[in-house]
Amino acid sequence: MDPESSGEFFALLSRRLSAEPEETTTLQTVAEKAVEVVPACDYCAVSSRRRRSHVETVASTSDVANQSDALQYALDEGPCLDAISEQESFLVEDVLHEKRWPRWSAGAAKLGIGSILSVRLFTDEEVLGALNLYAAKPHGYDQENIDIALLFAVHAATAISSARLVSGLQTALQSRHMIGVAQGVLMERYGLSLDRSFEVLRRFSSHTNTKLRDVANQVVADGVLPEVGGPQSNGSLPAAGLPTPT
Repeated sequence: MDPESSGEFFALLSRRLSAEPEETTTLQTVAEKAVEVVPACDYCAVSSRRRRSHVETVASTSDVANQSDALQYALDEGPCLDAISEQESFLVEDVLHEKRWPRWSAGAAKLGIGSILSVRLFTDEEVLGALNLYAAKPHGYDQENIDIALLFAVHAATAISSARLVSGLQTALQSRHMIGVAQGVLMERYGLSLDRSFEVLRRFSSHTNTKLRDVANQVVADGVLPEVGGPQSNGSLPAAGLPTPT
């Protein structure tokens, strides 16, 4: 792929990835496009690092990729995990004779994997996860394949980060709307002021260790504040000072 055509190709690819409206569809598109773009890649999985360093597979094109990823998580070793935590990429040229992660490589070879390239997905602000590019044959990745994969990962990380931001904003807006509706329910049901209705929701959330949006969803669904401590609580929140529902 010459520089001029590759520049145009990846510009089009970037627009395609960024056009996906949600994080879930963006992740799946990244996995599918990786197989199309990187010649040696037979199947792909995208690993995502969530809170508390928990890593999970969030998109893939094959059960083999899922099983290989799961094996890494179970054994706590493998190129994907090290790509996320240590450096930009890891190449396993021959899985059967790989010595860096012996337990994982033995299991991966039984799955029919010959070689793998794991590339970190990251932006200037955060590490998102890793792109796991699996090939059925050993020594599948030459330098051209590696260069293409690294460039693809840059565009993929940008698209995933943008989709995650949009999804987060949408979730926040939906939560804010639901909390507002729940406040209205409490104001009508208990004769509360706007500020007081929010304080009741907040206190109930803290007292029951329940997310505020989940409390709001239940209030909207039931029309009253949920019970605390069982039927004998009569639906009242300790120290909330709620009047009898009207």
